[in-house]
Amino acid sequence: MPVTEAFSIPIIMFMIFVAPLWVIMHYRSKRKMSEGLSDSEIAQLNDLSARAERMADRIKTLEAILDAESPNWRRKHD
Repeated sequence: MPVTEAFSIPIIMFMIFVAPLWVIMHYRSKRKMSEGLSDSEIAQLNDLSARAERMADRIKTLEAILDAESPNWRRKHD
């Protein structure tokens, strides 16, 4: 068997079986990425947004309490 045949057989097998699957999987993953967020990801994003709003409200409340009890708390002590 000549060297050229030894290299051409694996290349032909690759082109027949592996390359088409590779291309299909590549474009399938590209399409999924371009579709956007899934329903579970949107739900997680909404949950995180609600938690961030609650945390911002708590910070405002804490700052109001500190302003009332210690008006100079915002100044840096050197």
